Amino acid sequence: MEKKKIKDNLTPAMKQYREIKRRHKDAILFFRMGDFYEMFFEDAITCSRELEIALTSRTKSEEGKIPMCGVPYHSVEGYITKLIRRGYKVAICEQVEDPKQAKGIVRREVVRIITPGTALDSSLLEEKEGNYLAAILPEEERVGISFIELSTGEFTATEISSGDIWEKVVDELNHFKTSELIIPEGIELPNRIKEEFPLITITPLSSWIFSPDYAPRMILEHFGVSSLAPFGLEGFPLASSAAGALLHYLKETQKSELSHIESLSYFNTEDYMVIDSATVRNLELTRSAIDGSREGSLLGVIDFTVTGMGGRKLRSWLLRPLKGKKEIEERLSGVEELVNDPRRREKLRSILKRMHDIGRLVGRISVGTAMPRDLIALGSSLARLPEIREEIAGCYSKIIGKLQGEIDPLEDVRELIEKAIVDEPPATVREGGLIKDGFSYELDELRKISREGKGYIASLEEKERKRTGISSLKVGYNKVFGYYIEVSKANLSLVPDDYIRKQTLVGGERFITPELKEYEAKVLTAEERIGELEYQLFLEVREKVSQAAGRIKKTADALATLDVLCSLAEVAVRNRYTRPKITEGDEIKIIAGRHPVVEEIMKDERFIPNDCYLNTDTHQILIITGPNMGGKSTYLRQVALITIMAQMGSFVPADEAEIGLVDRVFTRVGASDNLARGQSTFLIEMMETANILNNATKKSLIVLDEIGRGTSTFDGVSIAWAVAEFLHHHPRIGAKTLFATHYHELADLALTLPGIKNFNVAVKEWKGNLVFLRKVVEGASDKSYGIQVAKLAGLPRSVIARAEEILTNLERDEFTPQGEPKLAARRSERKKKEGKEQLSLFDDFGHPIVEELKKVDVDRLTPIDALNLIHRLKKKLE
Repeated sequence: MEKKKIKDNLTPAMKQYREIKRRHKDAILFFRMGDFYEMFFEDAITCSRELEIALTSRTKSEEGKIPMCGVPYHSVEGYITKLIRRGYKVAICEQVEDPKQAKGIVRREVVRIITPGTALDSSLLEEKEGNYLAAILPEEERVGISFIELSTGEFTATEISSGDIWEKVVDELNHFKTSELIIPEGIELPNRIKEEFPLITITPLSSWIFSPDYAPRMILEHFGVSSLAPFGLEGFPLASSAAGALLHYLKETQKSELSHIESLSYFNTEDYMVIDSATVRNLELTRSAIDGSREGSLLGVIDFTVTGMGGRKLRSWLLRPLKGKKEIEERLSGVEELVNDPRRREKLRSILKRMHDIGRLVGRISVGTAMPRDLIALGSSLARLPEIREEIAGCYSKIIGKLQGEIDPLEDVRELIEKAIVDEPPATVREGGLIKDGFSYELDELRKISREGKGYIASLEEKERKRTGISSLKVGYNKVFGYYIEVSKANLSLVPDDYIRKQTLVGGERFITPELKEYEAKVLTAEERIGELEYQLFLEVREKVSQAAGRIKKTADALATLDVLCSLAEVAVRNRYTRPKITEGDEIKIIAGRHPVVEEIMKDERFIPNDCYLNTDTHQILIITGPNMGGKSTYLRQVALITIMAQMGSFVPADEAEIGLVDRVFTRVGASDNLARGQSTFLIEMMETANILNNATKKSLIVLDEIGRGTSTFDGVSIAWAVAEFLHHHPRIGAKTLFATHYHELADLALTLPGIKNFNVAVKEWKGNLVFLRKVVEGASDKSYGIQVAKLAGLPRSVIARAEEILTNLERDEFTPQGEPKLAARRSERKKKEGKEQLSLFDDFGHPIVEELKKVDVDRLTPIDALNLIHRLKKKLE
């Protein structure tokens, strides 16, 4: 009842608020009122809590109070950032009508909706990572999925129809760094998606938006084409519908033409080396497993890019290595040229370092959120393009030669910005003083009127002092009365007749004159018109720049590629990487390979390099044994990392490397319980192993670290043995495999299977201590050195001594006379039992009782005789 009364007694502004909020129920409405954005009702309560600002009330009726809070318009970005990072959506509602000209309530409209996937403000974006909005459309055994990066206009789509489709969806969502996912209403996503992405914002849209009658039409209308063929989407209805739904959502939220989204491409996941989410984590490609930071990851080691757009492209290259020899060789040749030309490389890096992220600047310009300083940043960056084009003009590598043709000088855009916008503009578009003199004749005339009027008013004070003889006369200004002449009480008798009294003060009076008011009107009218005209001119300039969005975006992409090539060349020189040889054969041959991350971490120590040779015939599976801390895991990972680096187009940490193209890298490395999913370490281990066995091919590279260790020893050995046999025998697989294990029994596989070879990480025992040589040598390890490693780890001496005793007992397979395993008994306990040993039924100790038992004729022994015999023998034992 109370809510109804409040509604009935709402002011016109509150009714307007309610109506706009009704259309944007899932967003927090920032309602512009003067110099503040105000939030009311439930939104006010939410914002007060999340933003830690005061909650007040707007009282317009006796029946109830309306919760209210607000933030200043000039500092709104920080508040919006907080809300978006916490998963909220924010609808920006502006006054779209001049309050002075409004009849009744000022007209307001939502001009943009900001969501996690549509954020454009730099405070909401990682400089070197994308921020993707995705749409998913599942149907039976297929899924259409589309991604868009609004800040750069990157737009792509695909369909997944084979294998574990939802695992592949997880891989793509990870690769594209998705922050928001739109789905049709009524669709229930698998728990796997929710578990992998607990922080992703899920936005359901009406199912008709994804319909084949509507969604593809959005694509055709946006790009102005009559067919989906130019985008490679014909025959992929789910991908088309997902992409169309994304465009619908963006047009609804951004309220703009999205001119920088000038292309859409279909990508096939089979065109790239597959690196699933588990492998990305296990190999620490983009994030350290220790703290989740870039430092300690492969990306952190090889990233010497100097622009945000270059950093984002390097990440994409790393997570999506190529499978085509020709394209890989083109990248490697570009890197090699820059490696061999340090002067050119340093010059290019120096120029790029002074450029802004034009890929994202054009996004803000196209969407209509760019400020004057964004245009200046773009203009200053474009001014460096001729220098870059000149610097790469003499390059011989094909990839850099292409880049020169793709870098548009954009002289027309640069000249427009330089002519229109002052060199140091204000932060916002409403402050004035942002358009240069000479750009607009009308603006120049208004400024002249304003200057001359102000000049006249400034000289009026001296003129009136001379005319009236009042030396203390002052000309002033305030917002209430405008310009005025102030005279003290002592001089009121000298005031001329043409002075018109306006205000009486304690110490004097204020006057105006017709001449003063005439000039005041000119000045104030001119200044008001100047502000309006500057704003209008800025919008026109921004719109003209946005019309070149496609050219700017193409240039930004070329600059990003150049930055990546320079980065890969820089890390190659600094870290002594070499160019790998890429083949279409089945061999991987690495001479003196190194782990790029471990090598970087232990710079003060000498990293021990190792060779590796794999093929699908004689060296298909390498069984690698050796102690913990010996370097098995490092060795496994470095082979995988070198392969990935080679196929992304990077030089590699090795003296020589020959890489036969790999279609996928699988890893089964470590595990941890997933209690939320009710899955143990061993279950996860087996699920990941099953994925490998079901999907690997002859072109795959498999890295297995300690298969079967999550269960009992006998079970673990059995499973590991069977897995190795399966990989060796199965005609579909035959994949190159590195298999590290503590189960020394697996070394026996090499005796019967020709494709399996034994290797071990060499160690040396010296004066009771263990020395890790970090060298992988042929042959199986004869022991695991677990106790020596435990000793190095600092276990108490008593524990080490006891462990050595138990190990000796296990190796001798000793039992006590009582039938107990000696590993369960301590030496002191065994001594106490000496002389009271229980007789064995199977061993002949030459005991008198045994001799007597041998003489008994069991076939003639009656039950009574047997009882008597037992009684007699018992007496002898007492």
